[in-house]
Amino acid sequence: MTQSDRNPLPTRWDTWKYHIGAPVWTCKNWNGTIYPQKSNAKDSLHWYSHSFNTVEGNSTFYALPPLETVDRWVKQTPTGFRFAMKFPREISHDAKLDRCRPSLDRFLDLLKTLQDGDRLGPSFLQLGPDFSSLYWEQLRSFVESFPKSFPIAIEFRHPDWFDKDRWEDQANQLLELHHADRVHLDSRALNSRVALDETEAKAQKQKPRSPMRSTVTGTNPFLRLIGLNDPNQVDPWWDEWAGYIAGWIQEGRTPWVFTHAPDDQFAPTLARRLHDKVRAILSDLPSLPVAPAANPSSKPIQPTLFD
Repeated sequence: MTQSDRNPLPTRWDTWKYHIGAPVWTCKNWNGTIYPQKSNAKDSLHWYSHSFNTVEGNSTFYALPPLETVDRWVKQTPTGFRFAMKFPREISHDAKLDRCRPSLDRFLDLLKTLQDGDRLGPSFLQLGPDFSSLYWEQLRSFVESFPKSFPIAIEFRHPDWFDKDRWEDQANQLLELHHADRVHLDSRALNSRVALDETEAKAQKQKPRSPMRSTVTGTNPFLRLIGLNDPNQVDPWWDEWAGYIAGWIQEGRTPWVFTHAPDDQFAPTLARRLHDKVRAILSDLPSLPVAPAANPSSKPIQPTLFD
């Protein structure tokens, strides 16, 4: 493939109408696709950010990096790229949103660093499977007091929050009132067949089977779609979500979409497949760029080309 056969890299991502990416930016099996065959791990974010315009920051669930590291993330990525950082588990799972101010302040410092660098997307608060309606007051107080300058999306896992007769509507009204978004995690594709390998079997045990929802409570619909290691097998669900994504874009909303695979190796392919389906509906959307790594001799691109 010659350079003229490739789609040109965008000079910036901030003209894009929605955000799509993977749950990680580092995967050793992306060498030769997202990264050059022989690339240094420290360059993985740089290469990734020229293929997709957002990424889930799942590592912050376990530990927060130094702010100097976050500042390096900003410098490694092009204009318009955004991080969707996950709230630390000590806030969401351990404290259950109560009496967690010191932990929250440290996380807000991280978000502020990304915001100052123009790289901040919605942060997502994943509530634990035992976070039921018994914790309604903690949820209400947390959402009401959370700084409005930082976009937030909340993922519910306990069955109470899918009870349409009471708690689901109440939670949605709370989010809508405070311009927060509801995270929609869809694992239907993952659970549509018997697992074909160990990674699929492990994912089926770990990922929740939450009821499918498409309710919008804010301006940034937030999707976490769990596919299969065979991208050819996800079409029924990807077709459905492509319709929702296109509709939200037409309404003036900005969707955030993250495609997961049991084996991270296949997450980029799932994202590209979904984006192509959205483009089939909205023909004015650009195609995702072919990774610079498609050229084995590629060298890291100078930031001045993108900023």
